Amino acid sequence: MPTPRAIQRTYLTLMLGNTLAASLIWGINTIFLLDAGLSNLQAFAANAFFTGGMVLFEVPTGIVADTVGRRASYLLGTLTLTASTLLYVVLWQVEAPFLAWAAASMLLGLGFTFFSGAVEAWLVDALNATGFDGELETVFGRGQIVTGVGMLTGSIAGGFIAQQVSLGAPFVVRGGILAVMFVVAFRLMHDVGFTPEEGGRPIAEMRKIASASIEYGWRVPAVKWLMVEALFTGGVGIYAFYALQPYLLELYGDPHAYQIAGLAAAIVAGAQIAGGVAAPRIRRLFRRRTSALIAIACLGVVDLVLIGLAQSFAGVIGLTVLWALFFAATMPIRQTYINRMIPSRQRATILSFDSMMSSTGGVWAQPVLGRAADVYGYGTSYVFSAAIAALAIPCLALSRRQNAPADTADASNGPPATTSNR
Repeated sequence: MPTPRAIQRTYLTLMLGNTLAASLIWGINTIFLLDAGLSNLQAFAANAFFTGGMVLFEVPTGIVADTVGRRASYLLGTLTLTASTLLYVVLWQVEAPFLAWAAASMLLGLGFTFFSGAVEAWLVDALNATGFDGELETVFGRGQIVTGVGMLTGSIAGGFIAQQVSLGAPFVVRGGILAVMFVVAFRLMHDVGFTPEEGGRPIAEMRKIASASIEYGWRVPAVKWLMVEALFTGGVGIYAFYALQPYLLELYGDPHAYQIAGLAAAIVAGAQIAGGVAAPRIRRLFRRRTSALIAIACLGVVDLVLIGLAQSFAGVIGLTVLWALFFAATMPIRQTYINRMIPSRQRATILSFDSMMSSTGGVWAQPVLGRAADVYGYGTSYVFSAAIAALAIPCLALSRRQNAPADTADASNGPPATTSNR
């Protein structure tokens, strides 16, 4: 049986590898799509197909993690992402039509859904099984720090590689790192604290887990409103991040300064590190986790409005740092809150359902905001983003009204709840 420290090391290794691979293209993804001949509307529509793929496959792949195993789900994710990433390079080289990008983006979304839910569920169950009695916010905060390091390294490297070689080169490097992560996970990641049920019919078992996930997830009001909140924050977060690339280039005055575009991802990466450090401290300032989430959400809305109105390179850079800090500080608190309201057996599926709601927000918000950028400009589209993000605040308030024990309990008070908190 591995120790809690060994479990955390493996988790941090996986988070670092995942983020390093993914972030190599985050700084130049929108520019890459525009360079392939797509308009703003088509580029963000391609991103919407990516998030649409996540919506379509989130729950089925979460059920795979809850039936076959978290490790198997992760390994399938690395294989799928490697293939779909290299397919992106081929489409860019041949200047493929939009429908081909839509299909490839959905395949990319499938790859990420094998990760979402599975790694987090693996971590929480393994820590519970090995007697971990620390604060989950601290563990998730460390994960956020490592994610930030990986993102900072990857985004800067991706922009540099694109500048020196080509826009397609970071995608090739990404595929190579994902192949390495398959080997790492195969050796280090083993299901601990979770045993897939043997025997029976797989389809029947998947139906049973899906039904239980609805019972302990969507039908628990505190969890449900947290998921509805993701419909708004998820779409805005994706758009605000990817629109920064062309927006900063526009304000900078050089459409080919790819390293400036990578700066947007680097800023968010640095904020991830700071947010991971700050999250446990911010949590201690509030008696309830939802109070922290609501306060940070309000600050984020104001910041998005200011990003849209600033209209200066330096101003947008400074405001982006603040926005990224707010976003990063929220995540460990939110992860701890939701994990303490869901049972182990359905954990990966419910977390995948939560991720699906966030992706659904991206499906409708990205084309709408991309169109707004085409018609009114990037600045105005950020003001529209703030209006959408504001809709998440009442959802957090409704989750707060349920007075779930997880809202006030210290992370060290024991394992997550295994029954409904209705």
